Amino acid sequence: MNHILEVNRTAPDFITYIPKSSDGSTGDTGNEHFLVEALPGGGLFAIWTQSSYEGHPDQHIVFTKSLDGGKTWPAPKTIAGPEPERGLGMASWAFPLVSRSGRIYVIFNRHIGVNDVFTHTTGLMACIYSDDQGETWSDQVLLPMPRSIWDNPDPKIPINWIVWQKPVRLSTGKYLAGWTHWVSPAVRPPAPRPEWWAEAAVVEFMRFENIDDDPAPEDLKITYLMSGEKALQVGLIGYPHVPVVQEPSWVEMPDGRLFVVMRTTLGSPYYSVSDDQGETWSLPEPLRQYDDGPVLPHPCSPCPIYRLNETNYVFFYHNHDGHFQHYTPSDSNQHRRPICLARAEFRPGARQPLWFSEPWFFMDNGGVPVLRADLAMYASTTPNEEGLVLWYPERKFFLLGKKVNEEMVLSLNVPA
Repeated sequence: MNHILEVNRTAPDFITYIPKSSDGSTGDTGNEHFLVEALPGGGLFAIWTQSSYEGHPDQHIVFTKSLDGGKTWPAPKTIAGPEPERGLGMASWAFPLVSRSGRIYVIFNRHIGVNDVFTHTTGLMACIYSDDQGETWSDQVLLPMPRSIWDNPDPKIPINWIVWQKPVRLSTGKYLAGWTHWVSPAVRPPAPRPEWWAEAAVVEFMRFENIDDDPAPEDLKITYLMSGEKALQVGLIGYPHVPVVQEPSWVEMPDGRLFVVMRTTLGSPYYSVSDDQGETWSLPEPLRQYDDGPVLPHPCSPCPIYRLNETNYVFFYHNHDGHFQHYTPSDSNQHRRPICLARAEFRPGARQPLWFSEPWFFMDNGGVPVLRADLAMYASTTPNEEGLVLWYPERKFFLLGKKVNEEMVLSLNVPA
């Protein structure tokens, strides 16, 4: 494989990681959930989930940092991974929280050899931290997670969960994270089609109350919001009790309300609004371009939204419902492309308080496979002098960055 040709298919501005092989033999050909954050004291750091391929037993968490704005990145080092001698399996889907003093907490899903939905989602919540910008890390501490009606009645079987985006600080200063809570096969209702079972999930939230006190991991205070029957749910047409809503991405609006976008299997993202800093949320509705306007088409694929400035946001989606070229909505390793960008603008008096521009083509990889072909946006952003940098996994293989120019985004017209 010509790595130079392939890594440039999406015309990236930054290259964070190129695997050492293309056949999985080096254990680094699966790279995803690419979360980049400001490094305390200056610079950037990145954490992601790495493996030979998604869900394989060698799945682990790596860390690296850049001191030149993302231009160069040293080889990453593993900070959590399988430890068979301790009875610990793969480590997956890490996310960072940085305290005011600069302590970096990393929380992740720790597999213990028990499967319920997927091997890489069934797991305990583990936490490590660093006080020296990622040079050294504490021992792992397991954190309790409350069980609910969505979990296996057997307490020996862990919860099925993922936090897929960086937690965001509320205006109150506390971090809020949305998370996908998969429904255990032991309690979920029958689905119209068996292939939808694995998608059965609800969306909940967790708020981190005392990160800025630099507590030991076992003393972290986490408030779980929208749990159990209160969780955000979306039913399938004609089968309203099968919840299939996942991967929340949220922003705070100028009036203090929160706006969350979530992927579904219904051909469009859904959204919800919170008037009380995430304590409660409105009934999810299809995401439209504007009130009573067309639904924004998108398959069951990540569709993150990020803050650009005080009243504007950027939204990344595929602009089709999964029927793409000769693929169908079930071909998720193929149809998750191209990437389109829409500007979202705040409309304080509207039923849907964010309205969207027409889609603008942002990038594509041509569907050329490198183990897989999708361009799924398990991504993150950091601010730069021109607007934002989108950090994204390309085919869950390369890890890249692409500039999002604020002037260009603001030129996209949002209906009045």
